Amino acid sequence: MQRLSGRAQEEFIEPPSKFITSIPFIQLTGGIVIMQAKLDNIADTLNFILDTGSSGISLDSTTADYLKLKPSPSNRTIRGIAGIRNVSFLYNRSLRLPGLSIDSLNFHINDYSILTTVYGERIDGIIGYAVLSRYIVKLDYDSSRITFASPGTIRYPRAGYLLKPNISQLVTQPMRVRDARTINSRFLFDLGAGLCVLFSRDFIDDSSLLDKKRKRWQKEGEGLGGKIDMELTIVKEVKLGPYKFRNVPAFIFDDVYNVTSYPQMGGLLGNDIMRRFNVILNYPGGDIFITPNSHFTDLFDYSYTGLELYLVEGNVIVGDVAPGSPAEASGLKEGDEVIAVNKVFNQSLNQYKIALQTPNERVKLIIRRNGVVEEREVRVRSILH
Repeated sequence: MQRLSGRAQEEFIEPPSKFITSIPFIQLTGGIVIMQAKLDNIADTLNFILDTGSSGISLDSTTADYLKLKPSPSNRTIRGIAGIRNVSFLYNRSLRLPGLSIDSLNFHINDYSILTTVYGERIDGIIGYAVLSRYIVKLDYDSSRITFASPGTIRYPRAGYLLKPNISQLVTQPMRVRDARTINSRFLFDLGAGLCVLFSRDFIDDSSLLDKKRKRWQKEGEGLGGKIDMELTIVKEVKLGPYKFRNVPAFIFDDVYNVTSYPQMGGLLGNDIMRRFNVILNYPGGDIFITPNSHFTDLFDYSYTGLELYLVEGNVIVGDVAPGSPAEASGLKEGDEVIAVNKVFNQSLNQYKIALQTPNERVKLIIRRNGVVEEREVRVRSILH
């Protein structure tokens, strides 16, 4: 076999990764990461969710209308947990971050109004594989900053663990889950999901993973395509690499649109687990490196009220009220306007949701129904019991 000369060998050595920019991000319920950027040379600052569960990059349809942009129709479709949608495109656009301009991006257009109402923050779009595949992206949940660096050789921190997922527009990662049985499966690595783990019902039924006696709580979830009924329960252990999490809240849903590609995958791993690590997404190198951070031992959210709250035109509104739930027992009804929670009148959806996340607490809501102001008390249950 012919050996390469010293000069030829040097030509094949990948250059080191270089720092490009670092920007702040904000976190919402469940660890959802929102970063701000601009489109082309338009002055408006837009809010984007960082989402490893997205195979491209997208813009909200209302935002596109507001910016007077005219997308081109296409035959492409995208799948979400609650539907399949045909999408149009804005071709060859640029995304501008402080210190970084990313060109030649094709934004697909989708309706994200449901995400805006769920998170209480304007969601203008989603940043996925189309951007993440071009850089080494570091998420530091301790400092709430995201760093972009060029592809290249990188020295990972000493502490932590190197994941070797399958990266092909979407990211799938092996993981072990244990309850009535121990199962090894692949899961969609989804930083855009504000939950711990989500299982498809087919996976749960076929694997017999869960203890059949364990209670399941009715819940409504939201995602691409709208709202969907789910069940909330506990799985005894989730193991990612060497890291174990016990008594993990888990959602179960009917994967009608085969988002999890069962039986190739069992479900998805969300950001309420991944926010407990500082994460280096090295798509060009095929790696993800995780280091436990200051949130690693944070308690999981075991609260249950059966109450969904949404922000609609600046007002916090009661959405779904699950049958047999504490919210139903309190007399709350879909469409009630929430004026205050525990005497806080600031209409902060995120703050109101946090107030409802302490198990065994009694939370007082002041609501308006048909023009009449009333007070309701909701007892927060714990899904651990």
